[in-house]
Amino acid sequence: MQRLTRRYTAEIFPIIGPDQDIPAPDVGTNEQVMAWIMDTYSQFKGYSVAEVVTGKPISIGGSLGREEATGRGLFVTILEAMRHLNLPVTGSTAIIQGFGNVGRHAARMLSAHGIQVIGVSDSKGAIYDPRGLDLARLLPYKEQTESVVGFPGADPISTEDLLEQPCTVLIPAALAGAIHIKNAGRLRCRILAEGANGPTDLDADVLLNDRGIFILPDILANAGGVIVSYFEWVQDLQNYFWNEKEIQNRLAEIITEAFQRVLARSLSEKGRYAVGRDDDRDREDRQRPPGARVISIR
Repeated sequence: MQRLTRRYTAEIFPIIGPDQDIPAPDVGTNEQVMAWIMDTYSQFKGYSVAEVVTGKPISIGGSLGREEATGRGLFVTILEAMRHLNLPVTGSTAIIQGFGNVGRHAARMLSAHGIQVIGVSDSKGAIYDPRGLDLARLLPYKEQTESVVGFPGADPISTEDLLEQPCTVLIPAALAGAIHIKNAGRLRCRILAEGANGPTDLDADVLLNDRGIFILPDILANAGGVIVSYFEWVQDLQNYFWNEKEIQNRLAEIITEAFQRVLARSLSEKGRYAVGRDDDRDREDRQRPPGARVISIR
């Protein structure tokens, strides 16, 4: 992995840099991989360039709060959505597909806030307990065994069936395309919080919207990681680092404001395109320049 990472970094050296394109960790990568990228880039430059990459270890210029940032941003947007929908936190439940960096941290925060996590899955399988999973035992179990499968006290369940169990919040936090037209009609959640990138395909998106399921789109819900990556870049440039509480507060402030803006735009668009306004939509379609993209706001 180190040889692959260093060679790849050498090949993309001309197109990355602190003022060009700044890599950050995603599926299959971690802070060690980011450290190798930084070190290889720095060897080419002849001096240390911490700001070329984010998600690094703290000891070489990483930011406090970066590892949990995507899960924390997801957690904040879920609470805002529940507040908007007047859903009580007490008695609410969550199911999480994907128990990696994003899903694990989101589960921990939701549970600490009183929302019961009743089902989780990873690449090897899924577990379910309608009474709530004991995360204090599940988190170390996952770390030791590298899977949630076989966790004592929980029932095994297929990954597909897990998505269709009743819950307040469903969090697809694995790979793209998990929610599709074949299973969207069987989801029994009130909120769909997209922790992964593109977990819901377009046909499923329309169906879920028609069913009244409140969707937190990925570009908003999982933006916490890139927000704190920006914080890390800024700190590296200034060589001045913030404490973890300050980072958490700034992240919450930015993503909460973004949620409110997206929500206001969504409600505005629903008003414009309400039932009975097809003539207006057709008129706009005729006026739209050829090749223009149509952005669906949920």
